[in-house]
Amino acid sequence: MLNRIWSRPRGEWTRVLRKELPAVAARMVEELLRDTPAFAEVTERIGKDRAQAAVEQALLLALGLSGRRAGAGRTAVTATVPRQRGAGQVVTTMPGARARQALFAALAEDRCLPEKALAELARQAGFPLPERVRAVVLAGSSTEATHVSLHLAAALGQGLLGTVDTDVCLLVPDPGPETRPALTAVLGGKPAAVGHAVPLADAASSLRWARRLLTLAPLGAAPRERPVFVDDHLSDLLLLQDESLARALSARWLRPLEGLTPRQSERLEVTLLAWLESGGAPEAARVLQVHPQTVRYRLRQIEKLFGPALREPRMRFELELALRSRRLLAQSRRLRSRAQGRARVVGATVHPLGLARQARVNGL
Repeated sequence: MLNRIWSRPRGEWTRVLRKELPAVAARMVEELLRDTPAFAEVTERIGKDRAQAAVEQALLLALGLSGRRAGAGRTAVTATVPRQRGAGQVVTTMPGARARQALFAALAEDRCLPEKALAELARQAGFPLPERVRAVVLAGSSTEATHVSLHLAAALGQGLLGTVDTDVCLLVPDPGPETRPALTAVLGGKPAAVGHAVPLADAASSLRWARRLLTLAPLGAAPRERPVFVDDHLSDLLLLQDESLARALSARWLRPLEGLTPRQSERLEVTLLAWLESGGAPEAARVLQVHPQTVRYRLRQIEKLFGPALREPRMRFELELALRSRRLLAQSRRLRSRAQGRARVVGATVHPLGLARQARVNGL
């Protein structure tokens, strides 16, 4: 239908739409009812006729046309007026909705369009190109995420909405430090991942790392922890950029723990990481909620295993990286295992919404 519409003169668009749109919408409704449980639930509440009418309206919006129901089975259509360019030559402006989709795809997929082409696409989309942007990736059902993203775009003044795979995403301008508080206020407790601020040409990078964080961040823990920002997890994302290298790092520096039982090894790992991150036994004891003497006893065991090299700054730095890598890899494995379990139950791909809480070791 799209090919037939855009290949014809503008005067024939209305006729083609009136003839074919209801049948196309009806087929789409049948497909959605069969394959999309959420759509079936909505249709059951509002009725099939209203659902088909909504699909027709969505198709009109996707085509960049405005439409309204003009009676049973009829749709009144207003088409975009073409621009005139030169004598006898008609150039049809890309409809705004299509232009916004094309602009989002160009930025999200890092297509490196020429500057003039990008500016023209932005003009047709009605989206002034900012110098810096952030990506926002919404969790939850696509319907809910789309609603939140539209509310977010309206609250911030502008935003470029699109999808990557099944993720609902938004590119928003980042004028400066006030952007983060504004995003936090608008999103509230809704689960989302916000990418780092980047020049417009690097929008794909902000989007990529926001999507990655969405699969790792503790979104389900508490409302105060949502949304999550890439800025707060840069080191974790960097460590997990290549899981093979992260495993190699852990295997190299944590080899002295291989002779211990899993329980002993995990206890010493937790203690060593707390000591490295906090800077002393009393501080580590407060983090672990144990007596300082317990931490000192474990540290003596650790020093016997690792030797005097533990006093070298580079060794401590590498050890902290290795321990954090192992912890992050374990969390990632648990998430994948849980996601696969849910996928087997519901028969569809399920994106994990949060990190599992860390296991308690010997009461820690």
